[in-house]
Amino acid sequence: MELRSVEELMDLLYAGRCRHALRTAALLRRSRPADKELQVAGLVHGIGQVLCPGDAATAARTAAEAVRSLLGERVFRLVGADADAADDDALRLRQAAEESRTAGFDAGVPEDWRTVLELVASRHARLDAVD
Repeated sequence: MELRSVEELMDLLYAGRCRHALRTAALLRRSRPADKELQVAGLVHGIGQVLCPGDAATAARTAAEAVRSLLGERVFRLVGADADAADDDALRLRQAAEESRTAGFDAGVPEDWRTVLELVASRHARLDAVD
């Protein structure tokens, strides 16, 4: 499945249990406030479980492929990164995802992230137009 709009992505975020994803994105926002793509990767990394429930082995790859055309190559790479990825940003994403499992703060609702998702999607669309 390839997501074509932020609205489709928002529907998936609402369909899934997104508390973990919201906390992951919020932790990344705190540690890297200017890195919107990293924050968005934290937000969407769990949508694979909605797209292919019960198939944990391919969930990350499915999520990455779904957001690739909408959010770009960097988000694709971060979401689909395997556990052995040595990339600093992939490591930061994994650490935030782990920390968010035990974090006890209210990270809001998916709608709070719509503007950031639209920003990353529009930035990617502009870069695609130039290529």
